[in-house]
Amino acid sequence: MDITMVGHISKDIMEYVDGVQRFTGGPVIYSSAAAKSAGKAVRVLTIASADDDEALNVIRDRGIDVVRFDSPATTSIRNIYHTADCETRDVVLLSQARPFDDSVEAHLDGSIIHLAGLFRGEIPDSLIPLCAKHGKVALDAQGVLRCNDGKALSFSDWADKKRYLPMIHYLKTDAAEAKILTGSDDREEAAELLASWGAREVMVTHNSEVILYTDGRVYRAPFTPKNLSGRTGRGDTTFAAYLARRIDHGPQESVSFAAALCSLKMEQPGPFSGTMAQVIERMEQDARS
Repeated sequence: MDITMVGHISKDIMEYVDGVQRFTGGPVIYSSAAAKSAGKAVRVLTIASADDDEALNVIRDRGIDVVRFDSPATTSIRNIYHTADCETRDVVLLSQARPFDDSVEAHLDGSIIHLAGLFRGEIPDSLIPLCAKHGKVALDAQGVLRCNDGKALSFSDWADKKRYLPMIHYLKTDAAEAKILTGSDDREEAAELLASWGAREVMVTHNSEVILYTDGRVYRAPFTPKNLSGRTGRGDTTFAAYLARRIDHGPQESVSFAAALCSLKMEQPGPFSGTMAQVIERMEQDARS
């Protein structure tokens, strides 16, 4: 494997301003599709009810190796979007799979171990050092900031961030999450601060662009979707595309690749289903504009 991804799938109900959609989502669905499309060997470790095993065929059919651990329930989330650009939403947890434990260790294989959680506690902090023994750890901040109070989901700061960030090679946040972690509205300033606390490469996504801070430099690339019909999964797709490309390319090439791939993904609902030729073409178009 090049990348092993850890996280729950979710039976999603998406209530948009112009209608409702139901499908199998969760970060590992969007992330694994993007990384596999980028030509990498990908494994997904997830937890779900046996009744929902067939839902995982959406990524198995792409050639992704899937290990499902059993749970009495599968996570299910209702997302209620309030604006057409999908930048604001309420999130309600309808059901929840059990958390991960150290049984995942037998299946950790890859140069990158991507922790793609939906909410705090799904992947306990105690698994971070275990994962770090097996590869470079990539962490989506959503999985340590989003909290469940029994009904609605909200966000709050990660109390142990300064303990665990030195174990994180790749960290991804969106602009709102970066502010929660650092207190800064300035995306570049927030990324630099997170790096000063130990994360090696820090990605911050925004509706206009993605930036990457590493080794004292900022790299950036614009999002250029022609429509937002596939907006759901933007951050997951961008981060996974970056990780996949970063295995054998530099930071700027990888950021540009990730932004181009995700721009194409946002033009069509569901996980990314385009080709590498299309991604390269979009990268070239973006470079010219």
